[in-house]
Amino acid sequence: MVMLRVMDRRTGRPSDLPARGRRGTLTLRIHPTCAQDPADATDLRLLLVGDVLLRTVERWGVQVLHALAGPPPDRAASLRQAMADLGIHPPLDEGTGPGAGADAHVCAEPPDAATAGVWLRVGRVRRDIPAPRDTEAGAAGGTDPLAVRLALLAVPYGDPVGLTTDVLADAARTLAVWRARVAHWADSPSKPVPADLARRADAALADDLGTPGVLRLLSEVEAADGLPDGAKFETFALLDRVLGLELTREVGRRSP
Repeated sequence: MVMLRVMDRRTGRPSDLPARGRRGTLTLRIHPTCAQDPADATDLRLLLVGDVLLRTVERWGVQVLHALAGPPPDRAASLRQAMADLGIHPPLDEGTGPGAGADAHVCAEPPDAATAGVWLRVGRVRRDIPAPRDTEAGAAGGTDPLAVRLALLAVPYGDPVGLTTDVLADAARTLAVWRARVAHWADSPSKPVPADLARRADAALADDLGTPGVLRLLSEVEAADGLPDGAKFETFALLDRVLGLELTREVGRRSP
């Protein structure tokens, strides 16, 4: 089993997460800030980091049970809408999911030293204040919500990030280009994902959820002249199972 090594902000030391699971199950608890500032999008990142952690370790054969740590009902509704917009796996309802003694926690505030488990602490997220018509996930009218996801994945989760209009526009353009390329590559005969690319992707994810490294790997694959289009397609499709960017969305939709 591949081990996911993350920095435990409670102890200040690295920890191998799946090793903490019981009988192949890892319990995870997300601690939203419930910030009232409309420019504070940190809760989106908390949810996203939990989702990427879940996708990563489940790909390696570990089941994840996760829950939100008690947001008020009005805030819980908006968070669930944001999860739907960003393609985030919804957690179990409070009271049925893992409690305070979870194997892992995702937080933005200093971790509770008295609560056991590995604590992943995310950096704050600031965004351009959205117009009233925008969803929680969107930071500009008409922006693909998954552009928000891509912009957050492009920065190490512990670093602060700003979701400006320009940043989201760049992310939306990247998504459009990649989806068009994937749709084109899908017309070619399928080829296996090169073993070295799969190893490099696993190594990046195993090193504290290194999604920026996975995105750089995709850019490298996109530009690789000697790699068959069928292998490019399979590589993008495989890694999108963790990234959750719907990179195969346009397959079969192109005009003849």
